[in-house]
Amino acid sequence: MSSNTPTAGTQTTTIQLLITEEGNRAAIRKLLENHYTVRTTQSIGQADLYLVDDHSFPEYHAALEERVEESDPIFCPVVLIRRTDSNPQITLPDVDDREPPYLIDDIIDAPVDRLLLFRRLNSLLVRREQSKDLLHYISQLEASNKSLEQFAYAASHDLQEPLRMVSSYLQLIEQRYGDGFDEDGEEFLEFAIDGADRMRSMIDALLEYSRIDTEGSPLTPTELDDVLANVRQDLQVKIEEHDAQIESESLPTVAGDADQLRQLFQNLLSNAIEYSGGERPEITITAERTDTEWQISLHDDGIGIAVDDQERIFEVFQRLHSHEERSGTGIGLALCKRIVKRHDGRLWVESAPNEGATFSFTLPVASTSEREEREQAV
Repeated sequence: MSSNTPTAGTQTTTIQLLITEEGNRAAIRKLLENHYTVRTTQSIGQADLYLVDDHSFPEYHAALEERVEESDPIFCPVVLIRRTDSNPQITLPDVDDREPPYLIDDIIDAPVDRLLLFRRLNSLLVRREQSKDLLHYISQLEASNKSLEQFAYAASHDLQEPLRMVSSYLQLIEQRYGDGFDEDGEEFLEFAIDGADRMRSMIDALLEYSRIDTEGSPLTPTELDDVLANVRQDLQVKIEEHDAQIESESLPTVAGDADQLRQLFQNLLSNAIEYSGGERPEITITAERTDTEWQISLHDDGIGIAVDDQERIFEVFQRLHSHEERSGTGIGLALCKRIVKRHDGRLWVESAPNEGATFSFTLPVASTSEREEREQAV
């Protein structure tokens, strides 16, 4: 292949010429037609790239803008040819000063350099193919995740009944024949009942985990002070048993699902109390705002977490301690991470052994209009 030709695979690419002056349109078409499928219809249709000149641009501006917006997130490139005798001085806007999707993606000055034109067009067309591939992969991933969620829900739901039967019969055996067991028999039965109970708790937690995205409520203005107050009431017995001290700054109103945020705070606070290391738990909650989100942090003075374990604690059924040492299903932090992810936020931990831990997460700021609507409703 000659160095003057575009890269392989462009034969099926369609470029539409939105150039009203017939002579200029014919010249550009002759330049491109051996390498691309060229359309010259002067009404915007389906194409991989649109080539417009500065004289025609005002006429096609609105229609091109509509086409680019409806194509998003698939990249829809628009290239403008700028002539030296042109009155309008069209320039590429500063990327930092405009919101995507952008309209003009490149400008080529006339007289057109053939090699430069092909190089610019091919670069934009590669970006278009990459955006299509990315969207395809995202769609596949979403479908896969949905299938996994459905599987987790179905498997967990279907396991409930046989497990309930196992647990019930174990309890009947204990009630009717427990007195006839020797010491080993009693211990074996105790292990079986405990295992069935733990499995039921894990299945319930897995069901809850699988429903985060499918059964969550819409994100609405939610006052975290109210959420925290409810959680403290839920954990009142545990707080009193450990004589836990919980101090909190005034927390913000965020865009969130109140029930899921209650789960989030309850899991994090419960863990902070549970892993206090035998000392009186002291927990501090702070809030810090950026332009678009709030960062909420819960700091405790407990046993801490080794650096190597700080990623895997957020995975399903990952535990750092045995069941004999600590109770729990091993899914609480994975549930927290999924809740935060559903809120377009991040969850992470900063810690060191015997130096406490700080769990931080971000949540979107509730917009002014959302807050006003809520206040009017109240």
